[in-house]
Amino acid sequence: MAASRAWSPWAAGGCRSAAAGNADAWLAPVIASKQNAALFSDHEQIWADNAASSPFFGNTYVCVAAFRGQERSANALPVAIEVARSTDGGDTWTSRQLTQAANNITGNGRQDCWLRTDSHGVLYVFWQGGLHFRNAIFMARSSDGGATFERPRPISFYTPSGLPDPVSGDLVFDGVAGNRNGTFPTADVANGAPTGAGASNEVVVTWTDGPTHTDTSPGPNEQLVVAYSTNGGDTFNFTRDAAAATDRPDYPAIAISPTGHDVWVGYNAFLQPWQTTTATPRRMQGVVRRATVGAGGTPTGWSDAHRGPVGDARGSSANALNGEFLGDYNTTAAAGGFAVAVYVDVRNAADCPAVDAYRQALADGSPIAKPAPNSVCPPTFGNSDIFGGHFTS
Repeated sequence: MAASRAWSPWAAGGCRSAAAGNADAWLAPVIASKQNAALFSDHEQIWADNAASSPFFGNTYVCVAAFRGQERSANALPVAIEVARSTDGGDTWTSRQLTQAANNITGNGRQDCWLRTDSHGVLYVFWQGGLHFRNAIFMARSSDGGATFERPRPISFYTPSGLPDPVSGDLVFDGVAGNRNGTFPTADVANGAPTGAGASNEVVVTWTDGPTHTDTSPGPNEQLVVAYSTNGGDTFNFTRDAAAATDRPDYPAIAISPTGHDVWVGYNAFLQPWQTTTATPRRMQGVVRRATVGAGGTPTGWSDAHRGPVGDARGSSANALNGEFLGDYNTTAAAGGFAVAVYVDVRNAADCPAVDAYRQALADGSPIAKPAPNSVCPPTFGNSDIFGGHFTS
């Protein structure tokens, strides 16, 4: 994986020039992770220690799920969580492996890392994984700028969202031939950036927790779990009320304001149960919600800051047409009094009945000829977008 870099974290002139669109203000990319024909770095996340109070201010960190061996066995897909750090503005990187490179039928795989720092420079890394046939959200911390890490530990177990898809074999969130589930952690720390002053250093983590209900047996739907810690991650408390009760929340992204006053979460809300047929709509909208931090660090009073127009997720598509494709591209960032969020949106994506029929035939095990979208679908089939906005408290 390549990480682009400006002249240095402190070269304000170079950064301003890059922001103005001057391509010459950027140096060539640098490889931050080990790569070869048998290695694959997936779902990377990058973070810079942005609180001046930190002794490691300016350090940059990248975490990846490092797949090994490229799926040579159906019962083993070795993968490790790795963190690379740079202390010189991205010129050089050193990498450390946080977990074993294992993933087998005992259910101990891992994926989807996320990282943040507090005002003292403590680095927090979160990811999803398995432990003795149970799904868990894991955390590891570093107090020396990413040089060494404590032993990883689970902060919570969870039920994966989504149900098995007869077409792809993946867990999908909205129905047969649907989009993949999004049970992965996102996190943030109230680190007082940019100075570190006034930091509460509260840690917040969120993910989607099942079970998933279907159109044939409606029941309780998925919820957003928010884990929060006011003691540097030593212990966590949990709430399950961040999403509206009528929403099925997918791909959540959480943020907390620098002084720990507000918590924000953005997600995609599915408004119907898991669909057993491609013939029915799959209504979805982008949602941004806000809570204030109450006694003991508890996020309270969740309310909508934004609800986007409703679209139909069937209008999104993988290149092969055999299922939807939305992707885990949602991100939320908070400052004093406002947040910025970006999220997947399908308001402009038109459903295509011919593609629905093709996907249904695959699900039924009776494939039909693949349609030609340019000939048989509405012009805006496949037009999923990334929308974003600025939201005030």
